[in-house]
Amino acid sequence: MRLTSSFKAITAAGLGLALPSAALAQALEIIGQPVPKGTEHQFAATDIARDLQWLDHTILVIITVIVIFVTLLLALVAFRFNSKRNPKPATFTHNTPLEIAWTLIPVLILVFIGSFSLPALFKQQEIPVADITIKATGNQWYWSYEYPDEGISFDAFRVDAATKIDDEAAGWGKDQPMGPPQILNEIALKKLAYYGYNKDQWLLATDNAVVVPVGKKIVVQVTGSDVIHAWAMPAFGVMQSAVPGRLGQLWFTAEKEGVYFGQCTTLCGKDHAYMPITVKVVSQEAYDKWVQQAKGGKIVLASN
Repeated sequence: MRLTSSFKAITAAGLGLALPSAALAQALEIIGQPVPKGTEHQFAATDIARDLQWLDHTILVIITVIVIFVTLLLALVAFRFNSKRNPKPATFTHNTPLEIAWTLIPVLILVFIGSFSLPALFKQQEIPVADITIKATGNQWYWSYEYPDEGISFDAFRVDAATKIDDEAAGWGKDQPMGPPQILNEIALKKLAYYGYNKDQWLLATDNAVVVPVGKKIVVQVTGSDVIHAWAMPAFGVMQSAVPGRLGQLWFTAEKEGVYFGQCTTLCGKDHAYMPITVKVVSQEAYDKWVQQAKGGKIVLASN
């Protein structure tokens, strides 16, 4: 199921990333999102993700064939060589052709898998020249982002009942109640809707999103400020540990406009499960307008 989410124009008094409707007046599909009872991969929005998913499916086919073959072989041996059918055990100690075969065939299978997995690995690890560089810093338990070439920086917090926004600017009146942050209630739903999301994006959406243009090489430099975190985006096929004092890198080129959700994937403390990542892939024109608005001071950092 794919839903749509519109960029919301948030006032300067609000506590979210200012995304003016004039600059980003477009509906975005919510594409990279986990679904209930889902067992398949998310939509592959990059070459890297397609390579990984193809490799995963290919290895699954190979190991399935091996498991079926070994199971049938065990059943055959149990049937033909049990004590009733074969009361006198064989006395030979080895079978050279068979031993060569069961050594050579697995080696060939591993070489075949390696011929595809190694190029996929090199593609991930060979960082290209970036069109846009973003620095992501993991904190307990939110992400901080910088666009060093553009002079833009902001924090991204999970949207929940405790998210601070300007209630009066949102048209709700003054001093709306704040609820427990990890409970999906009417307050949380109201704040999700304020940012353009619904209950399906609960625990996935952040108040501020990483915004990138479609079709551009994005290099993300990842580090941590306190403990080890990990920046992961399944639809892009990328994951990089955020280690304090070290700078890791990943890259991707998103091929489809839309909203994508990721998560910290390294256990980092009590709220590890509540540390989502939101990336919005937009057109180049929309991205340029967003950058200009942000440079013009119409970006307010989240403070909750």
